[in-house]
Amino acid sequence: MKNRKSEYARINAEWLQKKSEEPGVSRLPGGVLYKVIESGDPAGKHPVDSSVVTVKYSGHTIDGHEFDNSGTGVTPAFRLRDLIEGWIIALKSMVPGDEWEIYIPADKAYGKYGQPGIPANSTLIFRLTLLSVM
Repeated sequence: MKNRKSEYARINAEWLQKKSEEPGVSRLPGGVLYKVIESGDPAGKHPVDSSVVTVKYSGHTIDGHEFDNSGTGVTPAFRLRDLIEGWIIALKSMVPGDEWEIYIPADKAYGKYGQPGIPANSTLIFRLTLLSVM
């Protein structure tokens, strides 16, 4: 079992390394990668730890398994400091109207702990649209 977990972690790290070499992919602190899909107003407000943000999102693992999305109903609001570290890093660099695809290394997500639909040591891929900052 331990070998399978180690192999899974290695595969995810290699995937992230290859992603970092793709054109249009940039790096944020902590090894979080992102690709800009659409840009908001560059003069827009960046969130801080105490901000409440509304975000449209979908998340999946490197094999394409979708484990979460914000759906089509009411857009969820979150206090920034309560999110996983990879989201915090990315959202602090975004402004309302930005739509990014972000690639979060396992240690900035759930690390060695799995979550429903997310194996331990998973690189997470999210499509995020920051709608508002309060």
